[in-house]
Amino acid sequence: MELNRQTALALQQEGKAAYEAGDPHDSSPYNRYGNADQQFGYQYWTRGWSMARSAAEEQAGASAGR
Repeated sequence: MELNRQTALALQQEGKAAYEAGDPHDSSPYNRYGNADQQFGYQYWTRGWSMARSAAEEQAGASAGR
């Protein structure tokens, strides 16, 4: 895996898609404690998942009339 911006953005999209599919936060296919590739994958996958969750919470709050 190349550790670059394109890969990071692709991993974030994977995380977002996983959130939309209903996968839990700890379902990352990457190992937090693995080699550099695995850690990079874990970091950006979970960042994408968290971004998708935050966006969904904001949207739910806005539709609830906050």
